[in-house]
Amino acid sequence: MEETLVFIDSGFLSKLSRHFGKGKYLIYNIIDFAENLAKKQNLECKHIFYYTSPPFQSPIPSKTEEKKKDGYDRFTNKLKIRGVIVREGRCQRLKIDGEFTFKQKAVDVLLAMDLTNVLLEYKNVKRIILISSDSDFVPVIKNLEKKGVRTILYTYYEKKRNTPFSRSNHLIKSVYRYILLKKEDFDSAKLKKKEEK
Repeated sequence: MEETLVFIDSGFLSKLSRHFGKGKYLIYNIIDFAENLAKKQNLECKHIFYYTSPPFQSPIPSKTEEKKKDGYDRFTNKLKIRGVIVREGRCQRLKIDGEFTFKQKAVDVLLAMDLTNVLLEYKNVKRIILISSDSDFVPVIKNLEKKGVRTILYTYYEKKRNTPFSRSNHLIKSVYRYILLKKEDFDSAKLKKKEEK
């Protein structure tokens, strides 16, 4: 079976998980999730790249911030132990109209860098899987295509107006194939009881 690499934009996937969970995040095994998507394309998952950022920490972290960071560290450490390549940006806190908002920074840059490195580090890989909805990756995807590496995009969009999942024709047109993610994709990768601890 042909090998592939799976690149996961965790911000997008987290938002989609909450959408499918009707406001609650779905609980699932990220590794099984990625491997299942690869199998659907008759590909064997060689490596999983996971792009995220640690939760925001104040100079003197609050108990809530410490708890979030502890949970994040336990989660990412489990991924690393199982061979997932975790790439971390940073979390920026902004105050807009008196309300705090949080944004991941440098995560997209890291993902784009690793996509480019496919040509150097994984010369036998001819098809990759990208889980995202970000059209910023289009130039890299087009460059990979020119060099013989095709991108299979797993994404999600809705045709309704005023939805957090807007359609990016630019991104969809740039890839070799795109597939819309479904709730069943998450359900088929449910955590086993011992993994929940």
